[in-house]
Amino acid sequence: MKIRRAKEKDIPEILELLKQVNMVHHIGRPDLFNIGTKYTKEELVLLLQNSNRPIFCAVDEKDQTKGYAFCIFQQHPDDNILTDVKTLYIDDLCVDENTRGQHIGRQLYDHVCAFAKEQGCYNVTLNVWSCNESAMKFYESCGLKPQKIGMENIL
Repeated sequence: MKIRRAKEKDIPEILELLKQVNMVHHIGRPDLFNIGTKYTKEELVLLLQNSNRPIFCAVDEKDQTKGYAFCIFQQHPDDNILTDVKTLYIDDLCVDENTRGQHIGRQLYDHVCAFAKEQGCYNVTLNVWSCNESAMKFYESCGLKPQKIGMENIL
């Protein structure tokens, strides 16, 4: 498996993976998630041009996308309470449901961490929905620990 920056030619496969990850969220929280994708084709074209939002693809020997990691650089300059550390936030990480268990997610995560370190980041962060227990277990196995916890009261 090779990890590389996403290209426009990857968009159709990325859209399919976006459907898969959204379906996990829709099944877990249908009150919050519609059926669909997080981004449109047009939005993906623009994201691929945004150096502040790198996207990585895990591709097989045929250059077929088997997973992705959407990332966003974050900083808080001149914030009253937060220090100005550079963070690479993983906005979305998905592995094709047909290739899970082959350590592709771990390769993507490790690649993102190495990239973040090269870019002078202090940390890598992400959010995970509590209804996605397999993702929570995966991230814990990668060594991530809770940074903050979002809570809700449905009225």
